[in-house]
Amino acid sequence: MSLFTRFRRPAVTPADDDGAPSTVVATRGRRVVAGALTGLAAVLVLAALVAPDQLGRLRPGAFLRIPVEALVAVALLLVLPARARRPVAVALGLALGLLTVLKLLDMGFFVARDRPFDVLLDWGLFDDGFGFLTDSVGRGGAVAAAAGVLLLAAALFVLLTLSVLRLTRLMVRHRPATVRAVAALAVLWLGCAVFGVRLAPGVPVADRAATTLVAAHAGQVRAGLHDREAFAGEAATDAFRDVPGDRLLTGLRGKDVLVAFVESYGRDAVEDPEFAPQVDAVLDDGYRRLRAAGYDARSGFLTSPTFGGGSWLAHATLLSGLWIDNDQRHRDLLAGDRLTLNGAFHRAGWQTVGVMPAATQPWPEGKFFGYDRYYDAEKLAYRGPKFSYAPMPDQYTLATFQRLERDRPHAPLMAEIPLVSSHSPWSAIPKPVGWDAVGDGSIFHDAATSTGGSRDVVQRDATQIRADYRRSIEYTLDTLVSYVLTYGGDDLVLVFLGDHQPAAAVTGEGASRDVPITVVAHDPKMFDRIAGWGWQDGLRPGPRAPVWRMDTFRDRFLTAFGPQGAR
Repeated sequence: MSLFTRFRRPAVTPADDDGAPSTVVATRGRRVVAGALTGLAAVLVLAALVAPDQLGRLRPGAFLRIPVEALVAVALLLVLPARARRPVAVALGLALGLLTVLKLLDMGFFVARDRPFDVLLDWGLFDDGFGFLTDSVGRGGAVAAAAGVLLLAAALFVLLTLSVLRLTRLMVRHRPATVRAVAALAVLWLGCAVFGVRLAPGVPVADRAATTLVAAHAGQVRAGLHDREAFAGEAATDAFRDVPGDRLLTGLRGKDVLVAFVESYGRDAVEDPEFAPQVDAVLDDGYRRLRAAGYDARSGFLTSPTFGGGSWLAHATLLSGLWIDNDQRHRDLLAGDRLTLNGAFHRAGWQTVGVMPAATQPWPEGKFFGYDRYYDAEKLAYRGPKFSYAPMPDQYTLATFQRLERDRPHAPLMAEIPLVSSHSPWSAIPKPVGWDAVGDGSIFHDAATSTGGSRDVVQRDATQIRADYRRSIEYTLDTLVSYVLTYGGDDLVLVFLGDHQPAAAVTGEGASRDVPITVVAHDPKMFDRIAGWGWQDGLRPGPRAPVWRMDTFRDRFLTAFGPQGAR
C-alpha cells in the first residue's frame, strides 16, 4: 500500500470497512425517534386522563395534575406476570380510548345542550344531529363530518392502545426506576390531596377526575333504568283523565286557540344585554300595536325540560303535563294514553289541528296527539326557497294555516304550530311580505336574506352567530304580532312560547332553562280567567314574572278555563 493511500483512507468519512460512522448516525436517529414517540405516548395518555370534559375548562392549568388512575395502572402492570401484562395493557388502552371519546361527547353536549352526554338515552340524538348537519351544510358535508368523527374515534382507540403498550415495555425495562418514580408520585399525590394543593384555580394537583367522570356516567345509567318506573307512577296520576267533555274548557267555548312554539326563544332573548334591547323593542312595539287594535296580553316564564335542542321534549311536556326530559320518557308517553291538552280540546268538541312545517318524514307523534287534521311539510306545499334549517318561513306556515283552516267555515279550532325560522344555525331568514302575497311561497325567492349558504354556516364567529340568532327571533315575534293584527278577532286566543333556550354557544354556560310564554286575546274575559296567575301585562315578561315548570301548564290552563275557573 502506498504512502498516499495510507494517508487518504482515514479522511474518507462514510465508509471504513465496518461502516461504523453511518451506523452510529442511524442508531442516534432511531433513539431520537424512539424518544419522541415515547414522549408523545406519555403526553397522549396523560391528556386522556386529565383533560376536562367541557371546552370552557380546557386551559393549560387543567393539565397540571397527577392522575391517581395512572399510578394505579402502572403499579398493576408492574406486578402482573409477563403473560398477563400485554392483554391488560391492551385493555387499559381501549379503556382510555373509551374515556376520551366519552369526554369528547360530553364536550359536544355541553356546547349544544349544556349538560353531559347520557350514555343510556342519548344515542338516538345522533340521527337528529346528522339531519341537522344535512340541512345546514348539505348531505355531502354531513357525510364527511360523520366519517371524520368515526375516523377520529377509531384513531383514538388505536393510538392510545399503542401508547400504553409502548410505555409498558419501557417501564418493564426500567423497573427499579419506575418503582421509585411511582412511589414518589404517590407520596406527592397524597400530600397534595391532604392539603388541597392547586397550581391553577379549581384544578387540584391530586387528580381523580377520570374515576369521578366514569362514576357519574354509571350513575346516569342507574338513574335511567329506575326512571321508567318513576315515570309510570307520574303518568298514572291525572286529575283530568275522566273529566267529561262538557266539563272541559268551558271558558273558551267558541274560540280558536293557537298554541305556537317559537324555536329557541329563551329567557336570554328578553334579558341578555346583547339581545334584549332589540328583541324587547319588537315586543313592546308589538304590544302597543295590539293594544291599539283592542287586544291585550299577559306574559310569564316556564322552565323547559330541555336546553339547546330536543324541541319535541318541550312540546310533549307542555301538552301532556308530564316532565319529559329524555327520549325514554318520550317513547313511554307515546305508548300510553295520557290526556294531552290537544286531547282535552278534542274531547270538549274542538277540531284539533297539527301544523308541522319541519316534519319531512313520518311522524308517529301525530297519532298519539290525535289531530283531526295534520299538515306536514308535504301537505303545506311550499314552493319557495329553503332558509337554513327551516323548510319554509314562519309567515308562510301561518298564512297557509289561515287559508286551509280559519278562512273556511269551521267549528272552533285548537292548533299546535311549531315555528322554526328561529331554529339554529340562524344563517338565513326571509324578509316579510304582504300576507295576501304569500301564495305558494314562490315570492320568497325575491324576499330572501341569507349569509351565503353553508360556507357561512361553518365560518361565522360567535358574535355573528349571536346577531343572527337575535334577528331570527325578532322575525318570528314580529310575524306573530302581524298575524294577530291581520287575522285575529274576538274569537282568537293565541298562546305562544319558547320551546327551549338556544345552545350554550349563544347563551354561554350555566344559562337558565326558562322560556317566555304569552297569552294574547281580544276578549277581556280571557284575562279574568287567568288573573290569579300573576302574569305581567304585555308581550314581554319582566325579571320578576312568575316562573312555572312547563309540565304544570296543562293543569293550570285546564283549571283556569274550566267550570272551576269561572268568576
